[in-house]
Amino acid sequence: MNSKGLVVVITAPSGSGKTTIYKKLLKMRPDISFSVSYTTRKRREEETDGVDYYFISREAFEAKIERGDFTEWAEVHGDLKGTDRKHLEECLSRSNACILDVDVQGALSIMKEFPKTVSVFIIPPDLEELKRRLEGRGTESGEALRIRLTNAQKELEYRDRFQYIVVNDTLETAVKRVEAIINSELQKRS
Repeated sequence: MNSKGLVVVITAPSGSGKTTIYKKLLKMRPDISFSVSYTTRKRREEETDGVDYYFISREAFEAKIERGDFTEWAEVHGDLKGTDRKHLEECLSRSNACILDVDVQGALSIMKEFPKTVSVFIIPPDLEELKRRLEGRGTESGEALRIRLTNAQKELEYRDRFQYIVVNDTLETAVKRVEAIINSELQKRS
């Protein structure tokens, strides 16, 4: 992949705040772009197709897999999610940095394919706070919430495989920390 941009993978257990962090960062920094992923998950009320995700059917997603369209893809919480190779290339060609919001499996795949990837793992202050945040979203049933919390504990075991760990104790501080990481990495490469 030939591009000027820095690949920045941000991952976290569901409910840790990674989406809120990168959205705030994108508003602050016009030189940073976001690579919109594809998913078979149902769109949440506050989400916009083509902005948050490309929401497609399982059949359409599987057709993209067969064509080799994805740089990475995985099944997460029963839904398919993936990064389209063409969209990632476009993002990298127009920005100093391209953020990918992916699950742990996807992050590890991207890091393998692109060894110079900057990897950031967002963690909540503790599991009780994570549970509170997930419950506060009101998007999961009791069983789905239990699955997300179980998966979060498993995902936290991978945090040491990432270059940076950012505790999302307060949103403003976490955004500043991620921005500082990106600035530092851009400086290293310039």
